[in-house]
Amino acid sequence: MKTESFNGKDWIDAELDFTKEEWETLIDVALDLKRRYAMGEDHTHLLKGKTLYTMFFNQSLRTRSTFAAGIQQLGGFHVDLEPGKTYTPARKGYEVPYKTERICDVARMLSRVGDAIAIRMYGEPAQWIYGFANATIKEFAEYSDVPVINMECDKYHPTQALADMITVKEKFGGFKKVKFVMSWAYSGSTHKPFAVPQSLVLAPAKMGMDVVFARPKGFELDPEVIKKCHDFAKETGGSFAETESMEDAFKDADIVYPKCWGSGDYFAQVDENGKKIKNEDLDGMKTLFDANKHWICDAKKMKLVKPSGIYMHCLPADRDMEVTDDVIDGPQSVVIDEAENRLHAHKAIMALLMGSRI
Repeated sequence: MKTESFNGKDWIDAELDFTKEEWETLIDVALDLKRRYAMGEDHTHLLKGKTLYTMFFNQSLRTRSTFAAGIQQLGGFHVDLEPGKTYTPARKGYEVPYKTERICDVARMLSRVGDAIAIRMYGEPAQWIYGFANATIKEFAEYSDVPVINMECDKYHPTQALADMITVKEKFGGFKKVKFVMSWAYSGSTHKPFAVPQSLVLAPAKMGMDVVFARPKGFELDPEVIKKCHDFAKETGGSFAETESMEDAFKDADIVYPKCWGSGDYFAQVDENGKKIKNEDLDGMKTLFDANKHWICDAKKMKLVKPSGIYMHCLPADRDMEVTDDVIDGPQSVVIDEAENRLHAHKAIMALLMGSRI
């Protein structure tokens, strides 16, 4: 496999910008690193002495812990630059004197003294403006001379998607003829970005799976994302379909991924210059959520999937809302396997983007 093409690339809209072959290489590298780790092999030489800077504008458990552990296992160092405890990076027009610092200055400085910058931002830190966080991360990439990694924004969560494709490869041996269901599920919290569902229709479609997207009215995704899913399905020989029935989607599924996300109808609105002209309406969104409480993954719905079918979730799951305990703790659940694979996915991304030769 050729890995030199990865060196220095950014991992931001990876479901769109990286080819199917590059995704396959990343999956293979992650599984190889996982085997090495299981055998106790030392691979600290891969990124010896290199530094990863992380910025979490939102809370995190799996992403934070596995990036920190992963860079250390590859021989590098992790420095967490928590926004608010350092000067908070800000886009032009969103600066606050002595509290923020223009992104161009932050990115250029960090790329002089480190080897990669990883960022998570969505929801309130992104003004609830769809695409604001994604544009923020891309602004870092514009001024950075080192790779920029999207650890989840308001559009995509490509690190989660890679871990999930690794998990699918482990469980099914491949992707063809595997039915993957991305479904909305109820939550008591409206603070849910589009990132996971958009990444988890794009990535399986790119890998050639038979993807079904299920959601109630009002929870549609970005039309451009849906278009790309159809394009990927044609390119890879898979399929893509939408439904407003959770039960119909679950029938004969190999994989079900019930996860909550918000409604774009209630996000903030901006004009052509990016100025906010309408605030987010989280109360209105909650009313829509509460009208769809029956969208829960329970034992009855799991009986619709294949006997060999599995339940997936990025975690944290909202128990007794998105999913019942007997499902997430049951024999068809692979959520902890997914969480573990975040470590190996992140190690593969860092190893290849930060200059290693596997």
